[in-house]
Amino acid sequence: MSIPEHKAPSENSISARPDRVRDIVWLMRKLMQGSMLYTKELDKKYQVSVPQLTCLLALNEHGPLPPSQIAKYIMVNSSTVTGIIDRLEQKGFVERSRISPDRRVITISLTDRGKELARHAPPPLQKKIVEGLKKLPEDEVEKIVQALTKLAYMLDVQDLEVI
Repeated sequence: MSIPEHKAPSENSISARPDRVRDIVWLMRKLMQGSMLYTKELDKKYQVSVPQLTCLLALNEHGPLPPSQIAKYIMVNSSTVTGIIDRLEQKGFVERSRISPDRRVITISLTDRGKELARHAPPPLQKKIVEGLKKLPEDEVEKIVQALTKLAYMLDVQDLEVI
């Protein structure tokens, strides 16, 4: 993916349409606020973070998994998933075991408490996004990717590691 082009303002640029700038800023704030409310609800009601819930849901859907597979399913780095698993284990939602003939391989599985939470927790926002994008035509998805990439560069977060 290439770096979005930044052109000099013209008559047709966004600066000529202040209402559209306001709309974009308002929608970005609305998305961030929705994400924060969801995060607060998870923490208050279930005592888990969004990445922790996503991990629980992956285990609920796919069964016991090694940490590397969990990382792929929940789209985080392997180093990040280790901390997520540590916290879930401390809370009694998952357990580590060595069920492979290769004793170096650790498998993570849900406890009864983890299964209960996975059944009753609200779906993660990420799942809603994926389901919504699946319904869109490919060209529309590509436009969204391009627009979000430009926004990431504008906010100078294109190299930020996602956890």
